[in-house]
Amino acid sequence: MTLPASESTQPGQTLALREAVAIIVGIVIGAGIFKAPSLVAQFTGSTGWMLTAWVAGGLISLIGALCYAELAAAWPHAGGDYHFLQRAYGRRVAFLFAWARFAVITTGSIALLAFVFGDYMSAVLPLGAYGSATWGALAVVVLTWLNARGIHASASAQSWLTLAEVLGLVLVVVAGLWLWGSAGHSMPVPDAPAAAGSGMPALGMLGLAMVFVLLTYGGWNEAAYLSAELRGSRRGILYALVISLTLITVLYLLVNLAYVYGLGIQGMAKSEAVAADLLRVAFGRTGETLIAVMVAVAALTSINATMIVGARTNFAVGRDWPQLHWLGRWEGARGVPAVALYAQSGFALALVVLGASLRSGFQTMVDYTAPVFWSFFLLCTLALMVLRRKEPHAPRPFKVPLYPLLPLLFAAVCAYMLWSSLVYVKAGALVGVVVLAVGAVLLAWLETSARRRCATLAQGQ
Repeated sequence: MTLPASESTQPGQTLALREAVAIIVGIVIGAGIFKAPSLVAQFTGSTGWMLTAWVAGGLISLIGALCYAELAAAWPHAGGDYHFLQRAYGRRVAFLFAWARFAVITTGSIALLAFVFGDYMSAVLPLGAYGSATWGALAVVVLTWLNARGIHASASAQSWLTLAEVLGLVLVVVAGLWLWGSAGHSMPVPDAPAAAGSGMPALGMLGLAMVFVLLTYGGWNEAAYLSAELRGSRRGILYALVISLTLITVLYLLVNLAYVYGLGIQGMAKSEAVAADLLRVAFGRTGETLIAVMVAVAALTSINATMIVGARTNFAVGRDWPQLHWLGRWEGARGVPAVALYAQSGFALALVVLGASLRSGFQTMVDYTAPVFWSFFLLCTLALMVLRRKEPHAPRPFKVPLYPLLPLLFAAVCAYMLWSSLVYVKAGALVGVVVLAVGAVLLAWLETSARRRCATLAQGQ
């Protein structure tokens, strides 16, 4: 089938390394760093092991990034993971992944972040019983409009949002430094029983801490969707990932050091809103308003970045399936897959409505996305090894060092996270799995429709 001009336009190399780094950092640094540290402190029980967990999270993420850098450098494509899965396992697995991103992973993440934005904006300016959902829906609509204007508009906004987000975390570090230089404050000392048991935590507790650490580092893999639009050599995606994860790891360590100095390890473990508690200790009631704005900005940053990369999977599947060709429209002048973007945002708004109706939007979306996300993350990691065997002579500007040890190590982490998400989440996980099964039914319909069309054409001849 010949596609109209607007559909045949391909993504161009328009993103600078700086913009790619801003998008990756914006995806990764979200509301998690304002929520997870207290849980990590609770599960590890000591400052040393808590910081070790955060360093380990950065190293594990870097190993995964090296795996993705090989795939993205060898096969740069706007479809990202979708394209890698298609090459490794075929059209069916790739389609199920595209459906999972559209109906579960990406749209669920957008809805989850929309509720975070809504929760904190409601603390600043309440809008009634459904204020959180209202603020969240408004954020989705406005950011969709911004992304529809073009990649330069959305990437420019991402750079500024990421700067504001990072400055917010710097404010947390400044609060720690302020307390460190204050004559009237010293780091709280753990109680005697806690200090006596501050050795290595049980493996189960350490593993549970890593669940939250890796969730806080999550999102760097979305860089694969930018590989076809990054200017310069194919190794540019490697530089973008390494720079981003190094910055994020350093910033996370500084933030956790500020938390532990201001509140102590036990204060962190008991805190419901660790950043708010720290800023309240440092700056009084003004700190509560500051933290609300910080988390809202962090959520906006992640929503915008997720929209940028998420719509590109929908675009890629529209290019591969004639029945879904309307998703494959690329607006060349604006550098954006507009129809795919609108479809993605429409489904995300539906999930916002669902979460609002259940009155537990954030938790519902976490449960909804986790098992499906880690299932395909595992398959993508294994795809690296599959493609080493299937396409051994393909040019690879970058190869994972210590192969196959590092890919196998990261695959083991993905398998553990998948197991943990199925064990610890609730009914929302089952809903996500059911929605994935709906994708299998849709796939069967598409294949049946294609066979009938071929049979009709054959009879006509």
